[in-house]
Amino acid sequence: MPSPRPPLCRALPLVFAVALLAACGQSAPPAPMTPPPAEVTVVTLQPQTVTLTRELPGRTSPFLVAEVRPQVGGIIKSRLFTEGSHVTAGQPLYQLDDALPRADQETAKAALVRAQAALNAARPKAARWAELAATGNVSKQDNENMIAALRQAEADVVAAQAVLDRGNVVLAHARITSPITGRIGKSSVTQGALVTANQADALATVQQLDPIYVDVTRSSAELLELRKQFAAGRLEQARNLPVTILLEDGSRYPHEGKLTFTDVTVDPGTGSFLLRVVVPNPDDLLLPGMYVRAVLSSGVRQDALLVPQQGIARDPKGNTTAMVVGEDGKVAVRPVKVSHTIGDKWLVDEGLRAGDQVIVEGLQKIRPGVPVKATEAAPAKPAAATAPAPAATEAAPAKTTPAATEAAPAKTTPAAPKQ
Repeated sequence: MPSPRPPLCRALPLVFAVALLAACGQSAPPAPMTPPPAEVTVVTLQPQTVTLTRELPGRTSPFLVAEVRPQVGGIIKSRLFTEGSHVTAGQPLYQLDDALPRADQETAKAALVRAQAALNAARPKAARWAELAATGNVSKQDNENMIAALRQAEADVVAAQAVLDRGNVVLAHARITSPITGRIGKSSVTQGALVTANQADALATVQQLDPIYVDVTRSSAELLELRKQFAAGRLEQARNLPVTILLEDGSRYPHEGKLTFTDVTVDPGTGSFLLRVVVPNPDDLLLPGMYVRAVLSSGVRQDALLVPQQGIARDPKGNTTAMVVGEDGKVAVRPVKVSHTIGDKWLVDEGLRAGDQVIVEGLQKIRPGVPVKATEAAPAKPAAATAPAPAATEAAPAKTTPAATEAAPAKTTPAAPKQ
């Protein structure tokens, strides 16, 4: 007779069965969910033509300058102009005491009349002596003496006329006139002052202010760099382009100038050379000595690529990069090289090509290699081109289409995206 099984042995199959049933009823853990692609805003690069410009400091100078000085001495009887007014060429400015020159003129007139009377008497006498000499009634020597007397009388008339002409000139110089048309400054003398001929101190200064010169200086090193770019074909010559003038308060002067002169000598003390711009000044808004800035065109670049500044990041070492959306829809980092600013954009020299989609918004949400959903940025209104000046001088807005500058890239750019 078999022995009875222990109670524990009889319970084990039941326990295994219950555990098996419980395991079959439990479901598998859910798989992790993939986050949707981050939304970013991109700008698709399109080639365009830009004009490189340079903002240079300068000073205005008059187109013509004439210092008024007396050509004869005398006492000033009256001043015939209003200080600071507009005068024309030939307009009387001062009247000197002309009593002595007028007396000299009358003396010269009398001398001329006396010389003419002597000549009138010598002519018929010389004719009679010539007839007598022809018949042999007078000697040949006497006839020659009479001819010489006639020539001397004629010379006396010419000399007397010259003295009278000189007296007229001296008398005319007693009234001092303006040599040019322009604005006259303050008078350095008053009524009753004694002046002398060709004195060192000017009585007044007349300046022609329309048009007016703007003299600016430019570094010779920049000129060499420009010529290298022209030789390499990266830039084209910009000819006969207008020059924009910016006033001291940053506002734009309403009239554009024209570059007319480039000096051929470099200042050894500053390493710069002179450029001269002629600017219309019909309202006399520009005065001599004013500080202005001139935006000059340096060259034209074809097929240029412009990237918004927020799309360019700079690392602590100064290297610049841009994040783009690749063909696979994922983020890629591109090292780029930028050189000039145009409004709120960078001019790209290397690293990007036409058709690239540069990310300008949403940089904080992405990292290289992740897929993104790109949305094209809304087209911005055309921005006025800027022309930053070197060192402490900052860019000022110009009016024209994108025009690049030749200043070094600014040290502040949007921070690099978080990794």
